[in-house]
Amino acid sequence: MEKFNKIYLLVGGNLDNTTTKYRNLFRLLEQNIGKIIQKSSFYKSNAWGFISNHTFINLALLMETSLLPEELLIQTQAIENVLGRTKKSDVSSYSDRSMDIDILFYNDIIFESDNLCIPHVHIAERMFVLIPLCEIAADFKHPVCKKSIQELKNECKDTLQIEKMPNFLPEN
Repeated sequence: MEKFNKIYLLVGGNLDNTTTKYRNLFRLLEQNIGKIIQKSSFYKSNAWGFISNHTFINLALLMETSLLPEELLIQTQAIENVLGRTKKSDVSSYSDRSMDIDILFYNDIIFESDNLCIPHVHIAERMFVLIPLCEIAADFKHPVCKKSIQELKNECKDTLQIEKMPNFLPEN
């Protein structure tokens, strides 16, 4: 019997935000990573960490995967490329992007390699992550902070305005 790992992802971008792109994203995720168990609502916000004229649209996902963490990273980056991402940002130079897929949690493990850090190091600092994540995982305990997502959201000092988009991608 195959073992499935529960992963939480934050997905989104601020270029070419069409319903078609997100439908393609969900299809690619299920083809290459695993089953989508739960989706948060879509949320829009301004850029975090840089100035942009383009609004971000993000949502959190709970998925099941049989992939190992490094395999998961390879697949998420390949999907980003298919959906138009041409370069990765680094901490000193965030930029506009068609699609960004962040691995927030992988079960409740702490994993670090040259290419990947799980849990994602900036979860507790970003409301655009915490608000959608809280919608689907409010009671999930951050394995490093030892606090629930709801507690992290309540304590977050980020003042970026996040707006729920209830009709962005109606379910078929």
